[in-house]
Amino acid sequence: MVAKDLICIVLAAGKGTRLKSEIAKVLHRAGGRTLVEQVVAACQPLGSDIWVVVGHQAENVRGAVLPFKAKTVLQRPQNGTGHAMLIARGAIGPKANLAVVLPGDAPLIRTETLSALVETHRKGNASATILTAELQDPTGYGRIVRNKDGSVGAIIEEKSANENQRKIREINSSMYCFTLEKLWPCLADVRPDNAHRELYLTDAIALLNKRKERVLAVRAESAQEVLGCNTRAELAQADRALHARKAEALMDGGVTIYLPETVLIDPEVEVGSDTVIEPGVQLLGKTRIGSHCRIQSGSVLTDAAIEHHVLVRQYSVITASLLSTGAIVGPFAHLREGAELRPGARVGNFVEVKKSVLGEGVKAMHLTYLGDATIGRETNVGAGTITCNYDGVNKNPTTIGERVFVGSDSALVAPVRVGDGAYIAAGSTVTEDVPADALAIARGRQVNKEGWAAERRRQMSEAAESSGTSDKSEGRSSHTKAARKTGLSSRRKKSSRR
Repeated sequence: MVAKDLICIVLAAGKGTRLKSEIAKVLHRAGGRTLVEQVVAACQPLGSDIWVVVGHQAENVRGAVLPFKAKTVLQRPQNGTGHAMLIARGAIGPKANLAVVLPGDAPLIRTETLSALVETHRKGNASATILTAELQDPTGYGRIVRNKDGSVGAIIEEKSANENQRKIREINSSMYCFTLEKLWPCLADVRPDNAHRELYLTDAIALLNKRKERVLAVRAESAQEVLGCNTRAELAQADRALHARKAEALMDGGVTIYLPETVLIDPEVEVGSDTVIEPGVQLLGKTRIGSHCRIQSGSVLTDAAIEHHVLVRQYSVITASLLSTGAIVGPFAHLREGAELRPGARVGNFVEVKKSVLGEGVKAMHLTYLGDATIGRETNVGAGTITCNYDGVNKNPTTIGERVFVGSDSALVAPVRVGDGAYIAAGSTVTEDVPADALAIARGRQVNKEGWAAERRRQMSEAAESSGTSDKSEGRSSHTKAARKTGLSSRRKKSSRR
């Protein structure tokens, strides 16, 4: 349930130099979203407002969080986490009582963990509550020093820790819940007494402790959740974990996934029960898949809408297309934006479909391009058929009726219409409309020249024998003349037919 007195503040102004990238750290992707999108998505169920503090590549970060209805505030220059909070204070106003504050580069954080942080804070009547984690190797992190009652006595940075404190494995995650009326006075008194001359939130927590305010801590169930993405290796680990999390959720919902560690499924993808996802599949964007489907190995679906009992065979690429119940696609098919397959339609190997509707039961099984076409039910499209939809300036439509037979290697030059029940002879180039139930033949007439090949071989053999012991080059010349003679005769006869 959304708490009206709670806001979330995501700190996303930094560059992230350790990634060695021209792209701001929070704009790198893991699990199908940017890091900052993952964090904002986790915050959405918590508070009435989400504020994102932006700085480096501010406009791009704004664009990433805008779909989540998050608000942004600019921190420039970036003078530390405490400074970021002071900048945010001027924008958020006085209505909020509590704030969850977290970095924008921790994509594995769960809503449930943040909820536990807030609940601990409320029940404990705390001024600040820190989300912590226990690491096998806490090197580099600030250690949590607890009082006997379990409250936090201090956060000790590693460089300031003594030998016993370095043995502490509970670390600060840099995720907090604050009672704002307690935080602001302490933050106003923080001074940049450090090498970087920056204001840090941890210094405000130290002041809260000095002023005898209650500072609590709650440990995350999984240390993985609080880890940031400071290197490419950590980014890859987060991506792997997020995709595994999504696959597990789908399997819990009744989806079969073989070798889930090889499958990439974005967070907004939906899959129905008893659907099977084979190894190496990618389900991206807002893809929706119904029940009892099978998506076979190597296929990539982006923003696709798949109804029930659909089979997508190996290595098919489907983008922003609709496959109705019972459709079959592939292997090696390419459905581009705007393709629609009605119930029972079939598209086979090396067939490309773009902005076209294939009616119920339509078959296009081999080596075909269908663009800007509407094809009626039960039509069969032969191998090698092309709808020539582009004239160099405009895209033009092809309309094919019901129960049409399109012969192999046909080219339909749009705009053109083919009536119901018509036949198009194989090898035809159709440039005019075809009436219903007609046969269209648009190709050169075949002529068979009886005995031509035998005569050609005889002439070539005679030319070779007549050369005798003469120079080989002369023999080749005679041989070539004979061949040219027969070829020329053939070409002349062809010309006469034109």
